[in-house]
Amino acid sequence: MQKIKLFLFIIFLTPLICGTFGILHDQITYSLSHEYYTHFKFVQFGLVEEGMTMQMNHRLGAVIVGFGATWWVGIPIGLFYAITLMFFKSTENLYKLFYKTVAITFSITIITSFAGYLYWKIFLEQNPPNWYMPEHVTDKNSFYCVGSIHNFSYLGGGIGLMVGMLYLILQKGK
Repeated sequence: MQKIKLFLFIIFLTPLICGTFGILHDQITYSLSHEYYTHFKFVQFGLVEEGMTMQMNHRLGAVIVGFGATWWVGIPIGLFYAITLMFFKSTENLYKLFYKTVAITFSITIITSFAGYLYWKIFLEQNPPNWYMPEHVTDKNSFYCVGSIHNFSYLGGGIGLMVGMLYLILQKGK
């Protein structure tokens, strides 16, 4: 029964953690390029039609986009971690182990997001990529910067999941 509670707890909590990460992440990246949101993400998420001005507060829009873009990543992460923890014989410290694993996952995601910024700074700032660029974007370089950070953050989530799984597997052997 204890493991079922843990399983349900992880499945419920992990999407909320991921969504919260997305909110914080997008508040930071909105500060780097509001046009990434006003000309791209708000349209992509149906908050405004292309070429129109959004009536709600843009920071609130970034909250909606941040949560909407990341909560679902918590489903596979939570499933992988919850299923793996079900194979542990002892139920002692499983919650603590889960929290450590989530901390590892998000630490890697944060580091990788920063690597996306560095990638933009070193490679893309002087050699812009051939990415989709909405009309009327005036600060294309900042748009590319945020795009790079976003792409790397998803990569970081995947790497974080793999490292988290490795950590759990190594802990199971102890």
